[in-house]
Amino acid sequence: MRTLRLYLETSVFNFIFADDAPDKKADTLKLFDEIRSGKFVPYTSDYVVGELELAPQPKREQMLDFINRYGIRMLEKSEHSERLAGVYVAEGIIPEKYKTDALHIAVATAHELDMIVSWNFKHIVRHKTIRLTESVNLREGYKKIWIHSPMEVIYDE
Repeated sequence: MRTLRLYLETSVFNFIFADDAPDKKADTLKLFDEIRSGKFVPYTSDYVVGELELAPQPKREQMLDFINRYGIRMLEKSEHSERLAGVYVAEGIIPEKYKTDALHIAVATAHELDMIVSWNFKHIVRHKTIRLTESVNLREGYKKIWIHSPMEVIYDE
């Protein structure tokens, strides 16, 4: 059985340090334990790093350190992901104001990862987004990508 390749969206790194959300923090840390054990192959992108770099210190450095500490592979920006994100925005799936959320989905899709992991329930981990991006992806020649919260990933046996 092939190891699942996960795209870790920005919110996953934020909840590592979320003292005001102990359940989400615990689930996020468990996800990283499972990554360390080899259960998943982790990826993130230049888009995530760009968002993390906007955080105040010392949280910024701590979040960026997780990328190195866990050997998270970096996906670079590409013409394919930019174009696909543009389709998500043009079709009203993700608002223009939150185009980076569309870019997260697009870069993971364009690199044919298995799953996007996110705590962003407003624009990413929601039924409308999952259903409509799947439709666009199939129409544009990409495979289905799963979108889940860390909680759904770590408790899925």
